[in-house]
Amino acid sequence: MLSRTPPGPRRRLLEGFWPSARIVGLWPGLKAFGGMTVLADRTQLTDSIDELGPLEVRFARNAAEVREAQRIRYQVFYREGGAWADIATLILRRDVDAFDSICDHLLVIDNGAPRGPAVVGTYRLLRQEVAAKRGGFYSINEFDIGALTERHPGLRFLELGRSCVLEPYRNKRTLELLWHGIGAYASQHAPDVMIGCASLEGTDPDRLALQLSFLHHFARAPEPWRTYALPDRYVEMNRMPADAIDKKAALRELPPLIKGYLRAGAYIGEGAVIDPQFGTTDVLIVLPMSAVKSRYILHFNIGRTA
Repeated sequence: MLSRTPPGPRRRLLEGFWPSARIVGLWPGLKAFGGMTVLADRTQLTDSIDELGPLEVRFARNAAEVREAQRIRYQVFYREGGAWADIATLILRRDVDAFDSICDHLLVIDNGAPRGPAVVGTYRLLRQEVAAKRGGFYSINEFDIGALTERHPGLRFLELGRSCVLEPYRNKRTLELLWHGIGAYASQHAPDVMIGCASLEGTDPDRLALQLSFLHHFARAPEPWRTYALPDRYVEMNRMPADAIDKKAALRELPPLIKGYLRAGAYIGEGAVIDPQFGTTDVLIVLPMSAVKSRYILHFNIGRTA
């Protein structure tokens, strides 16, 4: 999630926070600023899930660890990426929204950091049964998730989002730990489908024509899984004919996270959405667990005893 310029006139204090509070609720929104939860059914995966050297992956145990996740999101999205911050975000130096109080926060922790254990990577997970109590998934702001879940009433959905890793730790080891954490979560909660927004850097669709067109022609979800961007935010992805696409060049340009999802068997929704605050163009990832390729069952470490 990256941005270069403010999305229009300067906002008032907390203005960027309220849209998510309207979905989740005002009280959960206020709780999110302290890193606190409002629900009792948070995951019990607070013990260590996996370790690689000094790095450990597990879920946040308390509000202080959620705040640490918000701090590294601020570092990656705002300080490195240049996303546009409102006054509240600048004061807090944390990336906060109301969903933080109802999500589970996956953490990669460096236990060998000079100043003691430090959060260096994070993912945010939201189960359908939790989202249903608080107005829905985060991605309903951009995509018609309701139509997708209604089309598959017997399936359980899990939303992934807000993933980031501090620059010195952006390597295979850290990503592997995050996948293992997601796999352990999937083993415990047994979702049938994973969904989430993934971002391309930039807000000019014409500059992203190769990436968007590649995803449209070669990764678009089949009809049962096809999910559309909201009509008032819909950006056409089909910007080049299929026979004009250099597939190798397109794959080189795609963000590693999106390539990872595609390799695992994920589909891409119909239509993209521009996020002016973060300076990104977002696409929807849809990953039915039945479509996960066999080698990624091991990659996610799904089935391990949590």
